[in-house]
Amino acid sequence: MNLIVDIGNTRVKAAVFEKDTIVEVFLFEVEDLFTKIEIITKNYKIVSGIVASVVIISKDTVTQLNKSVPFLVLDASTKVPFKNRYESPKTLGVDRIALVANAVEKFPGKNVLIIDAGTCITYDFVNVKKEYLGGAISPGVEMRYKSLQHFTSKLPMLEKKTPNTFIGRNTTESIHSGVVNGLLKELIGVIEQYETENPFLTIVLTGGDTNFLAKQLKSSIFANPNFVLEGLNTILIYNNKEC
Repeated sequence: MNLIVDIGNTRVKAAVFEKDTIVEVFLFEVEDLFTKIEIITKNYKIVSGIVASVVIISKDTVTQLNKSVPFLVLDASTKVPFKNRYESPKTLGVDRIALVANAVEKFPGKNVLIIDAGTCITYDFVNVKKEYLGGAISPGVEMRYKSLQHFTSKLPMLEKKTPNTFIGRNTTESIHSGVVNGLLKELIGVIEQYETENPFLTIVLTGGDTNFLAKQLKSSIFANPNFVLEGLNTILIYNNKEC
C-alpha cells in the first residue's frame, strides 16, 4: 500500500492507496502530522509514501516521517511521466505537477485542461504528446469574497452561496451574484477558449470547491475532488518503477 501526504498551509490531506485505488482519505491539521502518520502506518501495511507541500519541508520533518515509512519528497527534480515545458519549472507548484501527472495517466493521448478550484483557481494544460505547456492562476471563490470585505469599508464577509438571481436586489445578493456568477463566466470563457484551440478537449475539475462549481457548470467535465492525491500516487508508482 502507498501513503500519500499533501501538506497545505494549515491542513493536511492524506490517503492510503492499494495500487491505483483509494482505500481511505484523511484530513487533519498540520500540527498533527506526525501523530496521524504514525496511526495510519500502524493501521495499514504501508510500503512506500510520497509527500508534497506548499511550504518548504525541513530535513528534520523528512527524517521524522521516514521513521514510519520511506517517503519520496516531491519537487521540481522528481521524475514525472510527462515533459515539463514550463519556462520556470522550479516555481511550478507541486500540486500542479501532481494534477498533470494524473491527467496523462487517466487520459492518455488526450488534450487535457485541469481546473483546480481551491484557494486559487489554477488552469493547467497538457497536450496529446504528454507536454505540459502551462496555464493560469486566478483568485478562488473564498478569496474573492474576502477581497470584497478586506478592500472596502462597508461590504460584509459572506459564506459562499449559489445565487438565486443574476440581478442582485440587495448588497448580499449582489455580492453572491458578482462573485459566483463572475467566476462561472470566467470558467466557461476559459474552457471555450481552450476548446476552440484544442478540439476534443478533456476537462477535469478538482479541488475543494469541485462540488460547489460542478453542479453550476453546463460543460461536460470530469469532477474529481481527489485528483491531486491520485496524481501524487501516480508519481510515486512511476518513480518506484524507475528504481
